Parts: sequence; C-alpha cells; structure tokens
Amino acid sequence: MSKEAHLTTPLRKEDIADLRIGDIVYLSGVLYTARDMAHLRMMERLWEGKPLPEDFNGAVIFHAGPIVSEKNREWEVTVIGPTTSTRMEPFSEALFKKLGVKAIIGKGGMGEGTQRALVDYYGVYLLAPPGCAVILAKLVQRILAVHWLDLGVPEAIWVLEVTELGPLIVAMDSQGNNIFREVEERALANMREIIGEK
Repeated sequence: MSKEAHLTTPLRKEDIADLRIGDIVYLSGVLYTARDMAHLRMMERLWEGKPLPEDFNGAVIFHAGPIVSEKNREWEVTVIGPTTSTRMEPFSEALFKKLGVKAIIGKGGMGEGTQRALVDYYGVYLLAPPGCAVILAKLVQRILAVHWLDLGVPEAIWVLEVTELGPLIVAMDSQGNNIFREVEERALANMREIIGEK
C-alpha cells in the first residue's frame, strides 16, 4: 500500500529509509537543477579538489533545464519539467557518495550503478510528472541563486525554493526496489502468458 510523504530539505537518512516505490512525495525547501554540463563541471571540480558553489549534503537534484524570465531584475521560473535522467548515470554514484545528495528527480529512471548508490548511501529516485512543467513552475516560490550561467540557461545550476513540489513518485528506493524493473517483469510475464510460453 503506497503512502504519501511531505518532506523538507535538506533530507536525512530517516526521511529516505521508509520510502518505497509507488509512494507519493511532496517536497518543500531548496532544490538544485542540474543537467549534463553542470554534472560534468561538478565532477571536474571534485577531481581537481576545487570547491563547489553549494553544499549538496542532504540535497535534492532535479534533472531539469528550467525556462526562466527576468522581471524587475529578478529571475522567475516560467516552466520546469524533468529531462531524461539516464544521461547523468555516470555521475550518480559520486553525487550520493561524495556530495551527500539524498534524492534525484527526473524522468525515465536510471541504471544499476544508481540503484547500488541508492542502497549504499540511502538515496531515492523520484519521477516528476512529464507534461506538467507549467504546474511545477507555480510551485517554485523563488530563485535563490544561479551558478555557472556561462553554460547556458538550461545547463546552469538553479537554486530554487519550492513548496509542496509534486506529486513525485518514488521509482527507485533505498532497498533496491525499482518500479521500472517491476513493470518490465510483469509485462514479460503477461506476454509469455499470452503467447503460451512457460
């Protein structure tokens, strides 16, 4: 039976430990957008021993490139939706192990390396509903900062304050459960039954 959780960042191990695939999460607090180029720069800075622009311990990373506008010299998010997460697979273990990230929001799921990192470091992968980018933008209260704007607006790290961002679906949990794998297994079992295979 799935449950609903209302969490505030920074997240703790205790926030993650009880979440299971299928649970619904609403997030409040601060989260960070990051796509391909931001992940690459974060890893380069880690390898070179250089500081990062934010403390990501307990953080939520949103795989998203928001569309923003500037009003009265302030940035405002007009649209924000998830991008495909598998492109960031090579960086996920370092996010959880070295930076202390606790959750990733995206779409499409991630691979076995991410699944292992979620188990080893108590993390969770959350699905954001695609097609709801305007609605999600309304849950962004304000932009607190932007880093690495030289990468371009979609690839920069945007520091967002959100209230009840969701509904987000737990798709990969800290116990090794994976909603994508379960759906695939059920689909294959149904297909075998339809064509009469044992």
